[in-house]
Amino acid sequence: MQNKKRGLFFAVTGCIFWGASGTVAEYLFSHKAIPSIWLVEIRLLFAGLLLLGLALLFKADIFSIWKKPKSVILLLCFAFFGVFPSQLTYFLAIKYGNAPTATVLQFLGPIFIILYLSLSKRQLPSRINSFSILIALIGTFLLVTSGNLNSLSLSPLAVIFGIGAGLSQASYTLVPRKLLSEYNEMVVIGWAMLIGSTVLSKTLFTTKLPPISMGTFGWIAFIITFGTMFSYLFYLKSLRDLSPSVTGMVSSFEPLSATFLSVVFLHVSFSPVQIIGGILILSTIFIQSMGSNPDSP
Repeated sequence: MQNKKRGLFFAVTGCIFWGASGTVAEYLFSHKAIPSIWLVEIRLLFAGLLLLGLALLFKADIFSIWKKPKSVILLLCFAFFGVFPSQLTYFLAIKYGNAPTATVLQFLGPIFIILYLSLSKRQLPSRINSFSILIALIGTFLLVTSGNLNSLSLSPLAVIFGIGAGLSQASYTLVPRKLLSEYNEMVVIGWAMLIGSTVLSKTLFTTKLPPISMGTFGWIAFIITFGTMFSYLFYLKSLRDLSPSVTGMVSSFEPLSATFLSVVFLHVSFSPVQIIGGILILSTIFIQSMGSNPDSP
């Protein structure tokens, strides 16, 4: 029971931090003219360095992961096909849309996992998974169009990047399980973020920044520490104490926190139809929790 409480604490806290970071990023993009690509690079670079520093502080061997060729391949795949694209597409979805819809669209990730498992095992999805796909598609349609076929409530780029965030989030399940069973969470995530940051390293020297006040610097520091480092670390730690179905249900705190903060502080509004669409997408988490085997298509 104690382990479950610990897992719930880590999962809920990590998800709230992630959702809050989306709202803060939306504020920086729209009110402070902070470039989204630059913020992704800063987020990955410094969060990765901080995590590896923490790992050293707790006397973890941060270079052990580089001693096995198979682990190196998995780490590179996790960095370039999981961590980096999820950060980039999520922030771009916020830039061209808003934090709540970007976070909700990211929850299409489990649907992509179902489709991947079905294709890899050459089996049709189960009834419950087929129902989840249908509900998610209906919810996405309502969220994106407000039920009007002739217009989009979100920009096409916001939709594309939001769905891309869900797709890249799904890739998390394809790589890190093996790594996390052998290595410290801080080592795995720290290296993955640091490696992923190399893709955009040029932006550190070429991006023209607006004047950055101490307040803006504080919000950027929040995104790096709480919205990236601790959100990833807490969420992965929760997986050691909770089942995937429970973790999936708890992860609904991400869009809830992003929506609450955006409505209160940024005055983001939604139509009733969009709200229904978001609820339908989030309901797939609870539908999936009713399944007996999370790894079956």
